[in-house]
Order: sequence, then C-alpha cells, then structure tokens
Amino acid sequence: MTNLYGLEISKLEELMLSLGQKKYRATQLFSWIYEKKAKTFDEMSDVSKSFREVLNQDFSLKLPSIFTRQDSKDGTVKLLLELEDDSKIETVLMPYNYGNAICVTSQVGCNMGCAFCASGLLKKKRNLEVHELVGQVMVMNEILASEGKDRVTHIVIMGTGEPFDNYDNVLDFIRIANHPKGLAIGARHITVSTCGIVPGILRYAKEGMQTNLAISLHAPNDEIRNKIMPISKRYKMDELMAAVKQYEKEAGRRVTFEYILIKDVNDTIECAAELTKLIRGTLAHVNLIPYNPVMENEFERSEDKQVRAFFSYLHKHGVNATIRKEFGNDIDAACGQLRAKEQKVL
Repeated sequence: MTNLYGLEISKLEELMLSLGQKKYRATQLFSWIYEKKAKTFDEMSDVSKSFREVLNQDFSLKLPSIFTRQDSKDGTVKLLLELEDDSKIETVLMPYNYGNAICVTSQVGCNMGCAFCASGLLKKKRNLEVHELVGQVMVMNEILASEGKDRVTHIVIMGTGEPFDNYDNVLDFIRIANHPKGLAIGARHITVSTCGIVPGILRYAKEGMQTNLAISLHAPNDEIRNKIMPISKRYKMDELMAAVKQYEKEAGRRVTFEYILIKDVNDTIECAAELTKLIRGTLAHVNLIPYNPVMENEFERSEDKQVRAFFSYLHKHGVNATIRKEFGNDIDAACGQLRAKEQKVL
C-alpha cells in the first residue's frame, strides 16, 4: 500500500494521471494532506466518493507512532518514533527565538562510524522512505498544534544517518518540505548535513536548491580526521575542500562547517590556526559545537574557556564563526543516544 506522504508533487501528478484522474488532483490532495491536515481520505469532501474508495483501498496516510518522548526544561522535545517494521528512529524539536527547528533522521542506524557519535552505535539497517522522513515533521507538528504552539518552521537533516547515502529519498523529502502546498518551509530554512560524501556534494550542487549545506568537518587536517571520522580515509581533505569550492561556484551558496570541539583531540589553538588556513578562500561559516559526551566512548567535552579561546582565534583571523546554542542537556541530548539506550532495554 503506497503512503501518499512519500510522493512529491510531480510524482503524485504522475500517479493521478495513471489512475485516470486529472493532473490538478495532485495539488488538491497535497492541499488536503498538508494544508488542511486531513488524516483520512474520507475527510476530502471535494473528492468524488468513488475515487475516495480507490484511495482507501490502495493508499494510506499512516504516520510513525510515538514510542518514547522526552521533554527538556529548555523546551526541547525528543521523540523515539516506531515505524511500521518496528524500527525505531529519533527526531528532535529545538525551539529558537526565530522559530521551531526539527532535526530529522535519514536512516535507521548509521554506517559512517564517527568515533564520537552515538548514532553509529547501532549500524545501518536501512534507508528511510520518503513518507518516513515527512512523517517525522508531521508527528511533531501534531504535537505542537495540540499544545497550542506554532508549527515547525526550520528543518535540519542532521539526525541519525548520512543523508547523501539516501540521496534520492532525501531530495524528494526536501521538495515536499519546500512546496507551498506541502510543508511550506522556505528553502533557506532547510539544511542538509553530510559527513563529507564528495560525490553527493558535487551532485547536490547541480540540483538548483537554495537550501543550506552543512559539512561535518570536526578536524583541521587528515591526521586528526582519520582518527575520528572513517569517511576521511576515502575522501581526503584536499578532495573535500575542492568539492566545497565547486559547490559554492555551481550552487552560489556558502557551506557551513560543523566542528564539534573534543577535549585534547581537536580543540587546541594550533587546530584553530590550521582550520583558518584550511577554509581560507571559501565563503564558509564555522559552527562550533560543544561536545555532548557519550558513555560508550572515551571522548570528553572541551572546557568552556577552550571553546571561547578557539572561537576568539577564528574571529580575530576573519573566520565567520558561531558557537551553537545547546539544547536538551537534561535529556539524552546527543544524536542517537535515546535509540541506543532503548535498544539496550529491548
């Protein structure tokens, strides 16, 4: 049974034509699903009864179910969602002063193997389907609506998994998220994050998307990056930086480098100097992230004074940088932690 949350508008139009319907029916269904929040086909009053019967027979609007919910004092909401095959995935809502951002998971588990990350504690089981990506936002929007709060306004595809390892499904999800009759989230409010899949970066540069691209860098050189991010052994720093510059040229968009600061690993002033040199000649922004410790590894959080010193060095040397606001420190904050903990219980 096909889940209609999994079809972006052009594919839904093709489906309608194949069913003997007019092309406009796709826009009509999009409006019912996303704008009017219809949960059943029978609610679609301006769709003929005979076609509603077809929809009920062969299609669904099923969303993931909430398996576990954690709420932080700062307003962060972390969900462990259960999919139809009983797989569990995380999604997180982070309230900012400019809106509600959701961190979306793209795979069940992750094979990238970053040494500091809780997501890789459970290896990749499969890619998420488009409707499972969309479902994360829909479920969170239902929670927000029930609590009298504004809907999700920003999407970051930074949860468990590597988005460019699930390229086509992630791209369709972005199209649904950005469509004015879909989730209606502006392109500049959507960010996709990669650990550095060079072919994916180069391919994405040609898509014409006006979304944001973030790259999980976390080191200023191959030596350090090889120790904490296995992907670096496949795509060396020179190759990655060449792809970044090509992306900026073709897409006309700057990238953001995500840089988790880990005590005595990548947080020295020498590392800050190398990072400054590495990204010179790009338009890149650096997002410094204080590390959320994971009990299954030995890494520690950089001291606050070291975080500030690192940031100050970048700032003084002309690098556009920020220190990311932290969320959910009183719950299982790190990506993958809640799923890993529940998996142990199960």
